[in-house]
Amino acid sequence: MSTQTTLLISPQVMQSIGEHAISCYPEEACGLLVGNLSSSEVLEFHACENIAHSAKVYTINPKQHLVIERNAEDAGLEVVGVVHSHTHTEAYPSSTDVAQAPDPGWHYMIVTLKRGVPEPRNFRIIDGVISETAIQEHN
Repeated sequence: MSTQTTLLISPQVMQSIGEHAISCYPEEACGLLVGNLSSSEVLEFHACENIAHSAKVYTINPKQHLVIERNAEDAGLEVVGVVHSHTHTEAYPSSTDVAQAPDPGWHYMIVTLKRGVPEPRNFRIIDGVISETAIQEHN
């Protein structure tokens, strides 16, 4: 499991995440981050369907998840985390987010739209313990 705390991500990927969050409003947006878990580097963002169709929770379409995971593995990459939006609350994991956190190695990015613009924050959730980590943009 990665001990790297800073999530490395390109400005283009960050823009895609923000655009997806806005396009899904008023429902929560969701998607997967693909890259290198050992270096916490994100190379791709894959927008997914929120099959819960809710403004309060998200569920990634399992078929999309499987395809993204297989394609990442075929490219020598892996899923490094998940992104979802909070439409009216701060970007901080809810009790539901913590309960649903599937992998202690993953990054959990939450984008709030509370102030009308995408504001991302990144977290690690390990054994129910939330710790915020930095997001560093790079090319």
